[in-house]
Amino acid sequence: MNTITLWDISGWGFAALAFAALLVGFSKTAVSGANTVSLAVFAAVLPARASTGVLLPILIAGDVLAVLTYRRHAHWPTLWRLFPAVAAGVVFGTLFLVWADDAIVRTSIGAILLLMAGVTIWRRRTAEADDDPDAVTTRAGRIKARSYGVLGGFTTMVANAGGPVMSLYLLSAGFRKLGFLGTSAFFFLIVNTSKVPFSVGLGLIDGKSLLLDAALVAFVVPGAFIGKWAVNRINQRLFEQLVIAATIVGGLQLLLR
Repeated sequence: MNTITLWDISGWGFAALAFAALLVGFSKTAVSGANTVSLAVFAAVLPARASTGVLLPILIAGDVLAVLTYRRHAHWPTLWRLFPAVAAGVVFGTLFLVWADDAIVRTSIGAILLLMAGVTIWRRRTAEADDDPDAVTTRAGRIKARSYGVLGGFTTMVANAGGPVMSLYLLSAGFRKLGFLGTSAFFFLIVNTSKVPFSVGLGLIDGKSLLLDAALVAFVVPGAFIGKWAVNRINQRLFEQLVIAATIVGGLQLLLR
């Protein structure tokens, strides 16, 4: 598969990608799930399939910054229960990419995001109290973790859109702001790094795409600092509303594009 190069992009196109890279940094340290907007921008400027290969190293750079910022707040019991299901989802997503075209990818991911947003809103309105993160040790908690894990692995492999799915899971499990960010930081650093061999094998990442990444990764850093500054000024309720809103916007963008 031919990947996109730095020289194939117009000045306005590069500016849009630079803004999207800055938003990746912001989303990793402030409002997880907001990078669905970045996904849409990359897919608009670049061919949809090629955009996933270019975006992945940018996401990993943001993950590293998020881990350095929130490493003390991760909830590892949740992570260990998620990883096997996520691995299954990544394999399923890889097989899906072998035959699915861009239209099928966009429609599938958009529909999943909107469905999960709807389920989360319904659960939060009908729940008597927030769950405790340790609820993942219960049978119902394990089933929920596996379901979200498979969906997260599938969506992150197919379109780098696992952020909203896992954000909705962490919200539904009752995570507070810092625990949410610390757990998602380690989760996506591990998962996104594990996706690199699959993306290389599918021809989505090569030397040309990495050259474009090298030009864009510098914009992730200021975005991460802006996010770190903003997160302490966002209360828990607004934080949750922003995460869900970003998920809905991302899903609609994928469906309507």
